[in-house]
Amino acid sequence: MNLQVILGNFALILFVLMVITGVIWFLDLFVFAKQRRVAADAALAAFDGRNAKLAADGIKTDNTSRAAIEAALLRQPTWIEYSGSFFPVIALVFFLRSFLYEPFKIPSSSMVPTLLIGDLILVNKYAYGVRLPVLNKKIIDVGDPQRGDVMVFKYPKDMSQDYIKRVIGVPGDKITYENKRLTVNDKPVAYSDMPDYLEEDSLELRQQYKEDLPNAPHSILTMKNRRTIDLQQVDSFPNREACVYSYEKFTCIVPEGNYFMMGDNRDNSADSRYWGFVPNKNIVGKAFFVWMSSKFNLKRIGSIH
Repeated sequence: MNLQVILGNFALILFVLMVITGVIWFLDLFVFAKQRRVAADAALAAFDGRNAKLAADGIKTDNTSRAAIEAALLRQPTWIEYSGSFFPVIALVFFLRSFLYEPFKIPSSSMVPTLLIGDLILVNKYAYGVRLPVLNKKIIDVGDPQRGDVMVFKYPKDMSQDYIKRVIGVPGDKITYENKRLTVNDKPVAYSDMPDYLEEDSLELRQQYKEDLPNAPHSILTMKNRRTIDLQQVDSFPNREACVYSYEKFTCIVPEGNYFMMGDNRDNSADSRYWGFVPNKNIVGKAFFVWMSSKFNLKRIGSIH
């Protein structure tokens, strides 16, 4: 599923704006403000000299304009004033979204029923380690993705796109998906029936099950008329030799430093079955909270499971 941020590469745009406004703020504080002060002092000295001469000649002077002259000469130009006002706000937003939490909007149905189209979610940026903004390079190790986590990552085939899926396999795992049932490290995952799910966009009923991944039970959807895997949609990808495919079954051994991702809407999700594994360097963060529902359904606001 493609996650679209408000602007294309918002992190880079925000970084550039922060640098530009920060440089202007710094120059004004240490250069331009001093230049204005020097110019104001010179003008005031000239003003005082003229007034002193007029007073010596017996001419009454008006000192009320002195303050106005000083204020006018010390006033920041509009472009500097706006830059100085925006800089701390931009810097705060950049810090929050780079190291703490970042908002995303869900644009497609591949994570239904967990996440719906239009849901606004928050992603924990430090759950899997502190990373340098823009470069996305980990500098402090905090933790690793666990099976069942809902994770945002850079799409391996286009690093400008952010995707969201569920972690099914961690490094070293053997993942088998046969007849739409998972087996992890040769241990079948337990499933239990749930009421059919009406998908609002297509108005079609989907089979719904509870998939009991250890410590992360969640709902999934399947379609009776879809095969387990569409072999025509399988791309070439790094470590492709780690996977064996047939129409009703595939098995993959997750390489070191990679993760196997799947959408909860199993038969309507382009995921690791088709485009491969997600390298650790592509990780963005852990999706953990829905803060606004697309249907304004207050019951949907809360933690992501």
